[in-house]
Amino acid sequence: MRVPAVLPALSLHDGAGGGRFRAVPDRYVSLSGSVIAREGWDALQVPVGLAFFLRSSAHDRVVGFYPSPAGATESELALDAWSGIVRAAPALESMAADVEALLVNRRHESVDAFIVPIDVCYALVGQIRRDWRGFQGGDELWRGVAEFLSRVASRAGVNA
Repeated sequence: MRVPAVLPALSLHDGAGGGRFRAVPDRYVSLSGSVIAREGWDALQVPVGLAFFLRSSAHDRVVGFYPSPAGATESELALDAWSGIVRAAPALESMAADVEALLVNRRHESVDAFIVPIDVCYALVGQIRRDWRGFQGGDELWRGVAEFLSRVASRAGVNA
């Protein structure tokens, strides 16, 4: 069998297999302090302080998930609430569908937010599933989550 000397170039953005497979970018962007005010977070109606949001091409909308001991639990989003967050942080428009996500950690009155590769979010989900103990996860779990988020902040150029 003869192999062509030059194969056609594929765009990483279009994906292989007619767009079914996309490369996961390696972009980390900090949006902390400007993205989600308390009112914006409340409007999303996510019942926990740690969540991620991605634009799903299959559902043609933004979907939210929060890590839990059962895995990534989907949360229905009010689209007008998401639109308000995008108006406050236009960088969210640049998120690549299906392969980048907004990772948000709400701590007391502050919110840390990052655009990250989607595999980072699922690595966090796996860590939570693996390390969860008891009813609230346990101190070891939450120390591990804090370390994980510190590494994300560092990759995004934030001095943690």
